Amino acid sequence: MESLKKRVTEFSLEAHELYLNQSVPYLEESPDPLQFYRDWIGPNKPCIIRNALSHWPALSRWTPDYLREKVGSKVISVAVTPNGFADAVNGDRFVMPEERRMSFSSVLDILEGKQQGGGVFYVQKQCSNLLDELPELTDDLQPHVSWMSAALGKLPDAVNFWLGEARAVTSMHKDHYENLYCVVSGEKNFILLPPTDRPFIPYGTYQPAVYRQRDDGEFEVVDQTGSEKVPWIPLDPLDPDLDRYPEYRRARPLRCSVKAGEMLYLPSLWFHHVQQSHGCIAVNFWYDMEYDIKYNYFQLLERLKATVPLDQ
Repeated sequence: MESLKKRVTEFSLEAHELYLNQSVPYLEESPDPLQFYRDWIGPNKPCIIRNALSHWPALSRWTPDYLREKVGSKVISVAVTPNGFADAVNGDRFVMPEERRMSFSSVLDILEGKQQGGGVFYVQKQCSNLLDELPELTDDLQPHVSWMSAALGKLPDAVNFWLGEARAVTSMHKDHYENLYCVVSGEKNFILLPPTDRPFIPYGTYQPAVYRQRDDGEFEVVDQTGSEKVPWIPLDPLDPDLDRYPEYRRARPLRCSVKAGEMLYLPSLWFHHVQQSHGCIAVNFWYDMEYDIKYNYFQLLERLKATVPLDQ
């Protein structure tokens, strides 16, 4: 058992030494599909692509005035929390946001300080919310990223729209999607950790709950009774509790900022934590590759971690 534990740890360190970059590299233009697959998707390495969406009308059109005119009356799903932390561990609970239906103009009013919201508001509903809730905006961008679709041999499974306050934070987690994250305005700040750092990242299981704003404006946490416990990461990479989670000292996070007009390739199963500038707008394309070789390989590492916990 000790030998296996040692090998799992060495595997992560070797990955950093042999093929992972010490910072997130930049590509200056849209890549060739085959070369992108060979250099980035296959090795499971992130990069930032400049000038990949410079032809999108959204870069110049998506001002508050334009969005009010185009979709201001549309009623959309908005995540509301007391502190900006949606889908995150709070004490012994995994707390999800209150999902509120409101007009797009109302969201803009809150972001611009014209209206008090009494919480932190974030348009973050996934499941292809751009196509489902805001199809009027799709003419301002590509329906898919052609070179990525060619590299993977499929169209994206979801196209998501993101708009929110600077206080809205995405807690550290991982997805099984190949992700192209495109910033239209503002800036997104990422902390990234590769799947090979999984031995150093703590997980717990938590009772699921949701925030609910009462009539007096205060928020309460309401348990979702009858639901299974949720596995999630309790650690905050901005202020990690190393006394409680000492193994995290061995992790080697990468930090990067993705600015307007730039695109982050976030490989599947990379852990990520996200902050943003106030009013930042982004669109991301999810390509579901759950059953590819890469996914199965890192799932094996996940099972090894569960079998051989390093903190014992």
